[in-house]
Amino acid sequence: MVISPLVLVLSPNQRKPRHDAHPRDCECSFTLYLPSILSWPTKDTPMKLLWTVLCLLAVPAWADSTGAPVGWVVYPSGKNYDTLVSDTTAAVKENGLIVVTQAGPTKAAAARGITIPGNRVIGAFNNDYAVRVLETSVHAMIEAPIRFYVTEDEDGTATLSYKTPSFVFSPYLSEGREALSDIAAELDVKFQAIAESAVK
Repeated sequence: MVISPLVLVLSPNQRKPRHDAHPRDCECSFTLYLPSILSWPTKDTPMKLLWTVLCLLAVPAWADSTGAPVGWVVYPSGKNYDTLVSDTTAAVKENGLIVVTQAGPTKAAAARGITIPGNRVIGAFNNDYAVRVLETSVHAMIEAPIRFYVTEDEDGTATLSYKTPSFVFSPYLSEGREALSDIAAELDVKFQAIAESAVK
């Protein structure tokens, strides 16, 4: 059982990611967006609050068992660093987003005579999502583009990680409310599809 503040997942059947909580890949799941629970009460609020308490109690165990920060999804791969960077940028485009930024210290360090493991941050977004996010919250747009993170491991393979869009936008749900929550959920699906395509 894996529990986080954002998602409760039972019996995950993931092959590669150490933490990936999308309902599509789980036998049983219950999704929670905590700020939305507090912002717009509904008839389901009592049950949601119960799940919130249970999830918050379980956060320390989740963080300790995976080693990844809360809100992150981590996909180990059997690919080398350069291949995973290339496949990630290709997967971004295949899934309807644009590679807005790329940055990393590896080449600059090499120019200074310093060798460090491969490390690349890839920002992905598109103008359609930018306009939609701005319509819900001007402040939330500071988080765009949302980033993938490719890191080279000691054994020569590489790992792909990212913060889920729902986690990234969660501080702004009091302003963007349900519309922003819906956008984040759409992006959750896209980011998972990109990651799964990149590491396969």
